[in-house]
Amino acid sequence: MTHTVENTTTAPSTDEAVEVIENDLDESARVPRKGGRDKSGAKSERSDVVVARTDVEWLGRYLLGTWADVRLASRELTARPEMQRIEGQTMADHRERVFGQLKLLVEDGAVHRAFPKEQGGEDDHGGNIAGFEELVTADPSLQIKSGVQWGLFGAAVLHLGTAYHHETFLPAIMSLEVPGAFAMTETGHGSDVAAIGTTATYDEASHEFVLDTPFRGAWKDYLGNAAKDGLAAVVFAQLVTKNVNHGVHAFYVPLRDPATGEFLPGIGGEDDGLKGGLNGIDNGRLHFTGVRVPRANLLNRYGDVAEDGTYSSPIESPGRRFFTMLGTLVQGRVSLDGASVAAAKIALTIAVTYGNERRQFTAGSDTDEEVLLDYQLHQKRLMPKLATTYAASFAHEQLLTKFDQVFSGAADTDDDRQDLETLAAALKPLSTWHALETLQEAREACGGAGFLAENRLVGLRADLDIYATFEGDNHVLLQLVAKRLLSDYSRRFAKADFGVLARYVVEQASDRAVHGSGLRSLAQRVADFGSTARSVGQLRDPDAQRQLLTDRVETMVGDVAAKLRPASKLSQKAAADLFNQHQVEIIEAARAHAELLQWEAFTQAVEGDAGAHGVGAGMDDGTRVVLTWLRDLFGLGLVEKHLAWYLLNGRLSPQRAQAVGQYTQRLSARIRPHAQDLVKAFGYGPAHTRAAIATGAEKTRQAEARDHYRDARAAGTLPAPEKKPKVRR
Repeated sequence: MTHTVENTTTAPSTDEAVEVIENDLDESARVPRKGGRDKSGAKSERSDVVVARTDVEWLGRYLLGTWADVRLASRELTARPEMQRIEGQTMADHRERVFGQLKLLVEDGAVHRAFPKEQGGEDDHGGNIAGFEELVTADPSLQIKSGVQWGLFGAAVLHLGTAYHHETFLPAIMSLEVPGAFAMTETGHGSDVAAIGTTATYDEASHEFVLDTPFRGAWKDYLGNAAKDGLAAVVFAQLVTKNVNHGVHAFYVPLRDPATGEFLPGIGGEDDGLKGGLNGIDNGRLHFTGVRVPRANLLNRYGDVAEDGTYSSPIESPGRRFFTMLGTLVQGRVSLDGASVAAAKIALTIAVTYGNERRQFTAGSDTDEEVLLDYQLHQKRLMPKLATTYAASFAHEQLLTKFDQVFSGAADTDDDRQDLETLAAALKPLSTWHALETLQEAREACGGAGFLAENRLVGLRADLDIYATFEGDNHVLLQLVAKRLLSDYSRRFAKADFGVLARYVVEQASDRAVHGSGLRSLAQRVADFGSTARSVGQLRDPDAQRQLLTDRVETMVGDVAAKLRPASKLSQKAAADLFNQHQVEIIEAARAHAELLQWEAFTQAVEGDAGAHGVGAGMDDGTRVVLTWLRDLFGLGLVEKHLAWYLLNGRLSPQRAQAVGQYTQRLSARIRPHAQDLVKAFGYGPAHTRAAIATGAEKTRQAEARDHYRDARAAGTLPAPEKKPKVRR
């Protein structure tokens, strides 16, 4: 029995590279086959055809992941008009609407999943994030403001507090009786939380902490709920007792009189005012002068102060204690990763739908205009974005699963928590940047229509802009990832004897000899001589893609580690200077690592790895073919993106490098007939996209125009063109 793959359209076959794509794409999808060509190169019979198609219903369920029911319930909620943004509202009206929507979330019970059952929650951490990130389809301001209330303010009390705080503060937080702020960031210290200036000094006489912001740069800034709605805040400050600074700790601090809405004595603040996006959130600044809070208001899970001022902690190391406290709040990064993927899905649903209906220019006909998505450039712009969105979606499911395992206690060792923090720090930058790039590309691909507010792309782009720098600036997060990679690299040799080190030196020398002299790329040129098809065949293999992506990560980390090795023998200033000299390389290595993680997640999903995705296998061959093309487009798109590195480091020959671009271009054309099905599988209907150009209205307009000209031609009423058409022979 033999197998082949057919597409729904026939692509032109003009050279050997195209021919091998036409003949052997089924092989790249791991579909068993004996047809195509025999060992002599002659074509053989084909039978039992596997049609490249997308089972939209099955794929839609697969993309929903482990918490499918929660996602569907959340999407049902966000489809309600009262939950959705009204374009063009004033900032004051937008803020009022979003605050009212928070009350609807409470009534619906949609925001309490992660809280303890004894407080009326469900102890469902993964489901909570899955439902929360879907709120971005209603209004990103709603998603973020609810995240401030329950994902930051409430979660800080839950994860940093103990039973007293849970019983005393959580009920009012969960019911929205007490709206609150998460007061960590300061004007002078954003990502560098350890260096914040606000202090909380313990007064042994009164058994109170006294909060102060000693200078303007120590004001708490950019805080949701701070400008208007917040009645309390979790305030992060340097804990000082007995004249010893024990580092950053969190305190529950009342802010306003519930009756009047006025600040309590010693507390002041400002409204951040109009922002570039997310104007449904009342971001503001807070400052404290001699503000006293009871000793019991210290959220003391990881550090406590006795009545006499004695400090104690279950974690002896101040550094480890600090990172443990911050690690409990990783859910913000996890949710931003998922929300960004959802926004990219919305953008592509709009752009692909419009591109499949909008017609422009009579390129291949004297009468009928071409559909935009049939143009090669349009495919090259949108299909790689579609492939990356699928990769990010599968990677996010793995991140969310890891998050749930850690916070449910199923896998909650120090190593598990470090892995979760590193994974979140790696994926959040890539997904937030990708969402912004996709929204911009989709906007441009929709022309002037994409710039209209009614089609949502510009509004989403503005709202998601901040995602790249909050809950951890993307570059800072990648630097954290790089430090973990370098730490793991160093640990590999921490207890190595001379023999291990000697072998490693030999391996490195051999590797540099092969790559540095171009021997590897020379071997590729010899193997590929006269055959672009052979180049393509090698690149199509998933093991070859894995090797290319993994090799880049390992080489970059190894190179940076070698350059930083002298730091341990340098002064603090010299070591910092050395690190700074290689910061760009460090961050690029981390980015390469994150891209590899996405590729691996995509590959596991294509291969039906149930453990990796939380749902069973069952993918039919036709769907697997399409997803394999999409995975290859993502993987080879990464190689194409970093082609200079692969050439300069001798990993690819010029001929094989040229084949990468040819192949990604052909893959985009191959995927094009399936694009509408692939975005339909995202599961977002008109109530979620809410874009006039994605409703079928453009298709109706185009049909009306074509009917008009067809009828006029038939009736002979069309005016004759001034320029006579050429006679085609």
